[in-house]
Amino acid sequence: MIIPLLTAIVYQEWNPALDFLVGISGSLIFGLTLMIFGHGVQGSKSDFHWKHGFAVAALSWLFLTFLCAIPYRLSGHNPSWLNSVFDVMSGFTTTGLVLTQDLDHLSNALNMWRHMLTFIGGQGMVVLALTFLVKEARGAYKMYVGEGKDIELLPSMKGTAGQIWKISLIYLVLGTALLWVTGIAIGLRPDSAFLHALYIFESAWSTGGFAPNTQNIMYYHSVVYETITILIFILGSFNFGLHYAMWHKNRRELIKNIETRSFFITSSLISVLAVLGLSKLSVYPDALSAFRRIVYNVLSAHTTTGFGSIYARQFAREWGDFGIFLMVIAMLIGGSACSTAGGFKGLRVGIVFKGLLMDIKKLLSPERNLRSYTYHHIKNQVLDDAVIKSSALIILCYVVLMTIGTLLGAYYGYPLSESAFESASVAGNVGLSIGVTTPDMPTLMKIYYIFAMYLGRLEFLSVFSLLGSIGGGLRHLWKRTSKLSYSA
Repeated sequence: MIIPLLTAIVYQEWNPALDFLVGISGSLIFGLTLMIFGHGVQGSKSDFHWKHGFAVAALSWLFLTFLCAIPYRLSGHNPSWLNSVFDVMSGFTTTGLVLTQDLDHLSNALNMWRHMLTFIGGQGMVVLALTFLVKEARGAYKMYVGEGKDIELLPSMKGTAGQIWKISLIYLVLGTALLWVTGIAIGLRPDSAFLHALYIFESAWSTGGFAPNTQNIMYYHSVVYETITILIFILGSFNFGLHYAMWHKNRRELIKNIETRSFFITSSLISVLAVLGLSKLSVYPDALSAFRRIVYNVLSAHTTTGFGSIYARQFAREWGDFGIFLMVIAMLIGGSACSTAGGFKGLRVGIVFKGLLMDIKKLLSPERNLRSYTYHHIKNQVLDDAVIKSSALIILCYVVLMTIGTLLGAYYGYPLSESAFESASVAGNVGLSIGVTTPDMPTLMKIYYIFAMYLGRLEFLSVFSLLGSIGGGLRHLWKRTSKLSYSA
């Protein structure tokens, strides 16, 4: 919180500065309390199991969400703790849905905080801690995987985390500079252009969708600005392992990787179908408007970025059921594994599709010609039934999560297509809205959306492990209580 505090001081925003001082104090007290109670706890690396790594990662996200909500709540732009927690979880999970009111008049400090959260959340809080805050952590890899990442760029976990941040920070400098120059060219003041460039890059690279203005990407009225953001959020949706390979001159990986193939096939197919479908409705009459209003939003949805080049209600009024259905598919598929993107990932789509082809070939081939099948993801890997099954199971979990959200929205009276759109956006950590997410939406929907964003970002296993640990602890406590009562 020091960075937004310094921003507040530079811009002489004294009330926001006080908000962040309160936030810093609360975080320090909470952290020191944990250190005091945790001091002296012993154990070896062998004592730290996968369930512990998953539970630590999942619980850390919850603690951080409540602590980071303090400046939101004190800002006066969120009337309740629930709304504040919603926006922080939306930022951390790189979703981008917003309940904060009057975005156009936020302080520079709070805007800095919002976009920092989505940038940090894209890389991951565990990755941040492993890179900058600790020398060595027991079970580091288990916590890293618990945050929804599994790529190993270097032999050590700290080295891998450092490479992820190195990649992101280099792109941060380059992308911000490019957007800064473009912002000045379209008429923004140099200081304002810089802040906008920084905020938009952080959201685009992290596929987060936050913007400093209510109009989102439409505020800039520039096809050049929009095109640059497309480039950034597509790069942000790619696997960090792919970036690492490209930087080390393994450029064939871009063509060979099953994820990039899956992304280019599905994004191209959905874009073409959306353009054809909406051309029948004569909404966007020329090629330029089709690119800016259709292709842009499809790519934003597919990469789970959530930048919108049309207003939320235009999806409902202009796109029709066919267009909404395509957007739901794009949002659920999402970007790449071990990237800043959400969704059930192109890797799993590619594995399941290739697994289907493998089963068809096995059925049509004589038994003596059966052979092993592989897929390429950073390296050649065996395509076996266990990999296909686990991929299909995660896809099913996302579909169930989205279906429950759709039913909940329909229960509260929202049209089914709009409920499905918003629920897919939440489950896939996208952030595009059709108008359902508002400060006055039902409380139960806010709570479910927070939980769905959390589940979708951590890809279920960590949260399930945390819930299992809590359940196991409660059962153990119940048994001890029952035994003591029986003895008495």
